[in-house]
Amino acid sequence: MPTILVADDDENIRELVCLFLKNDGFETVEAVDGKQALAVYAAKPVDLVVLDIMMPIMDGWTLCKELRRANPDLPLLMLTARGETWEKVKGFELGTDDYLTKPFDPLELTARIRALLKRYRIGTTQTIQFGNIVLDRQTYKVMVGKESLTLPLKEFELLYKLAGTPGQVYTREQLIDQIWGIDYAGDDRTIDVHIKRLRERFASTSDFRIETVRGLGYRLEAHE
Repeated sequence: MPTILVADDDENIRELVCLFLKNDGFETVEAVDGKQALAVYAAKPVDLVVLDIMMPIMDGWTLCKELRRANPDLPLLMLTARGETWEKVKGFELGTDDYLTKPFDPLELTARIRALLKRYRIGTTQTIQFGNIVLDRQTYKVMVGKESLTLPLKEFELLYKLAGTPGQVYTREQLIDQIWGIDYAGDDRTIDVHIKRLRERFASTSDFRIETVRGLGYRLEAHE
């Protein structure tokens, strides 16, 4: 199931949001401020973030900017008591995908979260299928027809990332930040090595191909 990070300094709000999300089948992790939220995000795979604006240490504006910098594709939903138009505009300019004002209906919140996950092709089963290939993020297994294939973790995450948004071009820097982490100190050419290995592993399949976009990066083209 998708994992939702709830960042809010109000314990009651966190408990309420997490309760409804868990009842709806989601996993949740919590943070009391923006700084802690970044630490949680760096330590655990997260599929969507619900964040408050007014938090101590690091506010929601800054958190939104940092999360968007780390992962341009991470769905973000601002949940706040401040609902003025200019604040909504600022939130969208910083990269939030949706906005919900307190007090809120928990059913509306879960509906908005599901809509965002669907938009980002993150299904509740955490699987991606194209052609004869199925990627399962829960087990980190790849099914090619009836054959099960286990990939090294980073190769799986790289393939899953590219397959999640077929046709979208990712730079080496984006892939390094989103898979290895923003603190990765190695050579970004490691992406080229992993792409080469994936191409070799799936050389016999016509279900997809990973294309090099000269001067930009890589994209996956899936064939149904």
